Amino acid sequence: MRTIWNGSISFGLVNIPIGLAVATQRSDIAFRTLHRECGTPIKQKRYCPLHERDVEADELVKGWEVAKGQFVLVEESDLEAVALQRSQSIEILRFVALEEVDPVYFDRTYYLAPASAAAARRPYVLLLRAMEETGMAAIGKFVLWGKENLCLIRPHGEALALETLFFAEDVRSREEIEEAVEATDVKKPELDLARQVIASLVGEFDPGEFENEYRRDLRAMLEAKLAGEEVAKPEPVPETPVVDLMDALKKSVADVQQRSSADGKTKASADGKAKSGGKRPRATATRKSA
Repeated sequence: MRTIWNGSISFGLVNIPIGLAVATQRSDIAFRTLHRECGTPIKQKRYCPLHERDVEADELVKGWEVAKGQFVLVEESDLEAVALQRSQSIEILRFVALEEVDPVYFDRTYYLAPASAAAARRPYVLLLRAMEETGMAAIGKFVLWGKENLCLIRPHGEALALETLFFAEDVRSREEIEEAVEATDVKKPELDLARQVIASLVGEFDPGEFENEYRRDLRAMLEAKLAGEEVAKPEPVPETPVVDLMDALKKSVADVQQRSSADGKTKASADGKAKSGGKRPRATATRKSA
């Protein structure tokens, strides 16, 4: 596994060699801005509106805006004065119960890869097993790309995962929302129907079952344009009417029950065909040009 940072986990007198590997990546399609007339990518210029001219890179300086239009100039030497010392160690500060850490603090996930040598992997496995058995996670700090990061290390299957965490000052208060919720009452019949809707949709979490439909449709549209097909404009979406809460809950329960009944009949039919040795006709799909 390709790592972007190599160092060690340290707690007490124990040092565990590890590598940091990115665990997630987005597969979004990227667009560039083009000149419609000729299809040429547009270049972004550094322009000073006061002097009405383009400026070169050596004319630029960082600025901290303290008031509207008022800046404190910050030189590279100023930043070097407060720069963090380069470190290749993740220092564990404490162990906490994993359920105590609210997911709102999670920023980005990385995998911690163990050392390649078998002897050097033993401390890694030891920490993994100890945290599995105790239900604990490790809170630590480390420096990555010149920035201090708060992190949480947790067991993830047969590996250790590292979550970079937001600091407390980076998480916005939810007090305003909680005040609005506390001032609002719901009726017991509404709550009972809401419980029914929830119960009817309970299932296992399998991330493979969920698809990014927008990304799928976007790729299909781009492939159609590449093939010279005309893309149909979508129909306008009607505004959602305001409905009575109880009425909406009752219809939701009825809809779920109807779909569950239909799914049960479909499954029973499929099981019957399977037992009788019958074969389903193979489905074929054709693409229509819009």
